[in-house]
Amino acid sequence: MHKQQSFPFFAAEGRMHIILSLALAIVMQLFAGTSVALPFWLLAVFVLQFFRDPPRTVPDGEGEIVCPAHGKVVFTGVVKDPYLERNALKISIFMNVFSVHSNFTPYAGIIQKIWYNSGKFLNAALDKASEENERNAIWIRTSDGQDIVFIQIAGLVARRILCHVVEGEKVDRGQRYGFIRFGSRVDVYLPETARSTVSIGDSVMSGNDIIGQLNAMT
Repeated sequence: MHKQQSFPFFAAEGRMHIILSLALAIVMQLFAGTSVALPFWLLAVFVLQFFRDPPRTVPDGEGEIVCPAHGKVVFTGVVKDPYLERNALKISIFMNVFSVHSNFTPYAGIIQKIWYNSGKFLNAALDKASEENERNAIWIRTSDGQDIVFIQIAGLVARRILCHVVEGEKVDRGQRYGFIRFGSRVDVYLPETARSTVSIGDSVMSGNDIIGQLNAMT
């Protein structure tokens, strides 16, 4: 079974950007003509596609980890979780400027802690971006006591991480919780016993696709 999640087709976080870009294009069209206005129309089209936020069909299978970001898988493997100091299965997804930039919780649980760190704006496709870039990390604990950490990471162009949840809040799997403007990355740290269902280079859709599988606690 699946559950549908519908949002306004354009993200609320981009409302002002959309209004301003369209208004500028219209003004240039009216007062300067098509040849001058064309670059502004192209800019408006870019802004519209960047802030698109189409409906999702969220999987609800037992133990399924929902993809938190739309983009390409750039890393999967067991590493040290820098937040919980444990070995963990890490899956990283890079979002370019043509990706959908709204973010979704990978699993249901209660938010234990949120860490925000200011930092650099390196290319988010690089592994060192996980440690050096501006980032916002969320730790949730599932109903059966498993810990999942997922991190919004700013990129080369991104300059604003938006997070709409707070510590102590109960979240659903596939819940829309944030947005990153203009190119970025999301890392997910799962229990070491979890299994990745994606490979490096795979294209994945936020809120729709499954990127991993939790094993039941014994």
